[in-house]
Amino acid sequence: MISPLAVIDPKARIGNNVTIEPFTMVYGDVEIGDGTWIASNVTIYDGARIGKNCRIFPGAVISAIPQDLKYKGEKTTAEIGDNTTIREFVTMNKGTSDKMKTVIGSNCLVMAYAHIAHDCILGSHIIMANNATLAGHVQIDDWAILEGLVAVQQFIHIGAHSFIAGSSLVRKNVPPYAKAAREPLSYIGVNSVGLKRRGFSNEDINTIQDIYRILFVQNNNMKKAIAEIESEIPEGRYKSEILQFIEQSPKGLMRGFTPSEGEDE
Repeated sequence: MISPLAVIDPKARIGNNVTIEPFTMVYGDVEIGDGTWIASNVTIYDGARIGKNCRIFPGAVISAIPQDLKYKGEKTTAEIGDNTTIREFVTMNKGTSDKMKTVIGSNCLVMAYAHIAHDCILGSHIIMANNATLAGHVQIDDWAILEGLVAVQQFIHIGAHSFIAGSSLVRKNVPPYAKAAREPLSYIGVNSVGLKRRGFSNEDINTIQDIYRILFVQNNNMKKAIAEIESEIPEGRYKSEILQFIEQSPKGLMRGFTPSEGEDE
């Protein structure tokens, strides 16, 4: 049902069984997929591409122009995949000439007051808790979780299945499968609880822990740690993935941390 009190440009492309509640505004260059529910007082600007069966709660603003003085009005998009939930007062800006788009994947949950700036690329199954904030050009891979009040600096890369504790400031890349906390942001272990929930075996988790023990716990410099990982860890998916992530992190990773007594590694 589309409320007669919603303001919808006739050029907007709206799928079947879409609900748009009163006082929502939808601009012309917008696509909304089948089965999506949009609450009252939502603003969806030109360039929005919203998938199927999404839920967008009151006060959200999707595809507003970037908060970037270099933006010159180029035609860009803000894209949301299927089955994603956008909670109250989330703001998601469209892209700039860098990537030409901002993307949230499918099956994500973006909680109230979160902000996703221009040219951020988010994978699927990601959770951003209340007030989490991304500066421009951030990349977050599948299944990552950012707790409340996490703030991520521009151009940061957060790896798949990682977990970042609440109120953290993210100034360096966070590799996949890791837990991060403290100030400055530090490795505090492998996200073993999340990995077990997603079907990772104990053997897989132990391999990841062995890699990160060399990288973050043994106080090796990066060059020595990589050499030890290459020589001591058998070839496999996780070794390859983590080493590739390091190679593609020229600005460096978060710092290592040796757990105190009683803390998980």
